Amino acid sequence: MKDIETQIIHHAYQAPGSFAAAQPPVHRASTVVFDSVRAMHESDWRDKSAYTYGLHGTPTTFTLEERLCTLEGGRFCTLAPSGLAAITLVNMALLQAGDEVLLPDNVYGPNASFVSVELAKWGITHQMYDPLDANDLAGRINSATRLVWIEAAGSVSLEFPDGPALVQAVAQANTRRDRKICTVLDNTWGAGLAFKPFEWGVDISVQALTKYPSGGADVLMGSVITRDPDLHSTVQMTHSRLGLGVAGDDAERVLRGLPSMRLRYLRQDHTTRELAQWAQSKSEFSRVLHPALAGSPGHEAFSRLCDGAACLFSVVFDKRFSREKVEAFCDALQLFQLGYSWAGPMSLVVPYQLPAMRTLPVPYDGVLVRFAVGLESPRDLIEDLEQALASIG
Repeated sequence: MKDIETQIIHHAYQAPGSFAAAQPPVHRASTVVFDSVRAMHESDWRDKSAYTYGLHGTPTTFTLEERLCTLEGGRFCTLAPSGLAAITLVNMALLQAGDEVLLPDNVYGPNASFVSVELAKWGITHQMYDPLDANDLAGRINSATRLVWIEAAGSVSLEFPDGPALVQAVAQANTRRDRKICTVLDNTWGAGLAFKPFEWGVDISVQALTKYPSGGADVLMGSVITRDPDLHSTVQMTHSRLGLGVAGDDAERVLRGLPSMRLRYLRQDHTTRELAQWAQSKSEFSRVLHPALAGSPGHEAFSRLCDGAACLFSVVFDKRFSREKVEAFCDALQLFQLGYSWAGPMSLVVPYQLPAMRTLPVPYDGVLVRFAVGLESPRDLIEDLEQALASIG
């Protein structure tokens, strides 16, 4: 080889492979090269014994998958480009025309939207069930039911279900049918730290790695974890056919966030409880919703099943405050920024129109506001809430 452009591409030097550092290296690849045609044909990415193409995994993504399995107590992990992508992947992998999926009434809104709009086009039906009533779930299971979603805690209003009881209701139904109903838990709130999802008996655990595993509010990623090799294979092959993948740099960012994850979770849990308890003393709020508070829906189940809580709490404003007043309160906040998502370093706030998000009656008269508590000082956050309340009288 004499021409410089060829020499640069096909260079003879190979760095020694013995380099070791605290952080796993980043492998970026679409194309993977092989030593021979035989090696190309015999390489199988599905069991992580080899590499074939960037979409099917690199050392960086395989490492992340294995660490996430350890976190949640699973055996097999599939990464997706976002938490919502992980949710839709499960729905698409396990449902077909004529099937029905059951969703808790407080399910993550985009999941409900995907089911009610996109899956409905393919002849897949759905029902909503009361997440705090295992008997209601059991009564809705029928011959078409194929998938049951569980949310712990519930999106926005933070009801905490008796997860094992919901799983048991499905298990009892499975004894009476040939085709198994799968249970899937959205475990983003618990993050593998507040409780172990597979100890509840769920078949699949889904997380938005965007939240706690990343922790920096700068990565979109999701995971689908199971202990069942057949379920994993089904999800894995749908993932492959859809062409889903995650970038090596994003995988490295999540790997970098994992070592501090428990520390952040505990700190944000402590601060959130302090703020929620403060909010209980304020006459402007008719309800404060956090599973650790006595009287919050699902408090008994939370106390029995959890070792911690995520960084979310919600308040319902007294009905004397109009929606315009509540929105003015949110605008007046200085440390709490208006923005979606949570578990990053910055505290966030979002007002919601809860009745429009539910099919079951909502037992709250006022406007609901959800807070996502970051890593700021609890005293500074309370002062911010105080001044915003003062601004609306």
